[in-house]
Amino acid sequence: MLHALYLLGISAFAASGVLAAHRANMDPFGGFVLAFAASISGGTLRDLILDRHPLYWTHDWVLLVLIASVAVATMLYLRRWELPQRTLMVVDAVGLAVVTVIGARAAIDAHVTPVAVLILAVLTGVTGEVVRDVLCGEFPPLLLREEVYATAALAGAGCYLLLHWTGAPSTVATVVSAGLVFALRMAAVFGDLHLPRLQRADA
Repeated sequence: MLHALYLLGISAFAASGVLAAHRANMDPFGGFVLAFAASISGGTLRDLILDRHPLYWTHDWVLLVLIASVAVATMLYLRRWELPQRTLMVVDAVGLAVVTVIGARAAIDAHVTPVAVLILAVLTGVTGEVVRDVLCGEFPPLLLREEVYATAALAGAGCYLLLHWTGAPSTVATVVSAGLVFALRMAAVFGDLHLPRLQRADA
């Protein structure tokens, strides 16, 4: 199940990259660049920190074909139909939820400290979004605005770590933790859930 969710998360990030490129009026090459950047940046950073070589995507042709296929399918769809305004955020939330849990699992398997598990899980989840937004010229990236994004990933990583400690089945830990991340992001997108700004509203 974890592998299936992993492919789902990568697909979601690939689609979000194309959606971001479409919103930024990029050409198809830009769509491919953002699809791959959004999909593999988080896992690449995680593997570099953990000193895992070769990098996971350099020997997984199925993953690369999947990213390219999702990118092409999304571009073809966008040529014929318009998507609702918040579609990018919803699709991105799916990727964030799944990839964060994958990052937590990989960090646990690497036998790092609990704090490192949380950090690596969040980095795995949010790095693709940061790279995507920077390439689109959006600054600050969504991660650094008041919306609940990295905090949702942190909550999901903490939930996964806690369930792992209590001996919960891997499937249960994965579904519950990814569901928590997705629910928090949807609350932020549709329910105006956000963090307070550093600057006072009347400043």
